[in-house]
Amino acid sequence: MGYIVAFIVIVLLVSIRQVNQYQRGVKFQLGKFVRVVDPGWRIVVPVFQSMTRVDMRTKAVDVPFQEAITKDNISAKINAVIYYRVSDADKAILEVENFWYAVSQLAQTTMRNVVGELELDELLANREAAAEKIKTIVDKATDPWGIKVESVELKDVTLPDDMQRVIAKQAEAEREKRSVIIKASGELIAAENIAKAADMLSSSPGALHLRTLSTISDLSSDQSNTVIFAIPLEVLRAFEGMKK
Repeated sequence: MGYIVAFIVIVLLVSIRQVNQYQRGVKFQLGKFVRVVDPGWRIVVPVFQSMTRVDMRTKAVDVPFQEAITKDNISAKINAVIYYRVSDADKAILEVENFWYAVSQLAQTTMRNVVGELELDELLANREAAAEKIKTIVDKATDPWGIKVESVELKDVTLPDDMQRVIAKQAEAEREKRSVIIKASGELIAAENIAKAADMLSSSPGALHLRTLSTISDLSSDQSNTVIFAIPLEVLRAFEGMKK
């Protein structure tokens, strides 16, 4: 009797499987799917039954650098991170072999295809739109596998050295263009203000003389300045006449 009890205890100990809170268990009996079991201790009878634990937490998969050709025939290397989780544990086991590897491969292929539909300027200027498009395609393709894609983030876009130099020159030319436009705009405003000031001075009697005196006063504040006055020739001749 003691041997029978000991045997039963050993069988029970061997049969106990623990499913953690972040897991779900996919249970099989005689090779057929039975049900998905919740977290806790579960009995799995050896030989007749088996169980595969599936992690339900969000996973981050680093999609390695992929070399792709943009719509305007420019080579670029791109890598990304895809965040996904298992929404249906039974589908993740029954519908696809090694679901995490399948998601990674699908993301790589989709990323190359999406980049091929965009021009380089579009890709560099709007990474979020490209990432959202990749997410939508991958999420739809993995839905039969019980996978939910939460987000896709493009990490780096690496261009050939010659293309980087071209982009740098283009950016420099754009900055010079803006600088010239701003400078020309400033000169135009200054010229308009000077013209308005000249009109005001010419229309007010004595205003020009006051402005001249103000300028002379400003110059006299610095003793190192040498001021030369241009006196009309008629004034000098008047002084000569007075000497006579």
